[in-house]
Amino acid sequence: MDIFSKAIKLRESGQHEEAKSIFFDLLKLEPHNPSIWYQIAWVHDVMELEREAVPFYLKSIELGLAGEERQGALLGLGSTYRTLGMYEESKKVFVEAINEFPERREFQVFYAMVLYNLKEYDKAMEILLKQLSETSDDEGIHTYKNAILFYADKLDRLWN
Repeated sequence: MDIFSKAIKLRESGQHEEAKSIFFDLLKLEPHNPSIWYQIAWVHDVMELEREAVPFYLKSIELGLAGEERQGALLGLGSTYRTLGMYEESKKVFVEAINEFPERREFQVFYAMVLYNLKEYDKAMEILLKQLSETSDDEGIHTYKNAILFYADKLDRLWN
């Protein structure tokens, strides 16, 4: 197993300080490797060092992180901004991620969370109701899927 993979295993097993140390050593050897920047951001996040994670997420994206790692970095950055109360920045990241990866539903859910924080309750509920109705295997949800979808963007409307 190479040292990069070892550091990931350490992060996954909760040995965060050791993983962080290895990733920083790797960064000295490969300062333009976006995957290392991303892993450093991630390890900061799991250590609840969200503010410190932000510049590492940004640098990994700037350096051209791609594929699943890019998706993870966008989710991590957007979520981290939200937990720091940086709601507009979070919203911007999630809009970008949704446009870039429309098939990834998790971005919609995290976007709904930040819309809630921005007091855009109607839009947040609409998104969550659509995600629920389109992904649930629950028989009751499935039975009423069309009604849920119909009302998702009409929660404030009254019928006389």
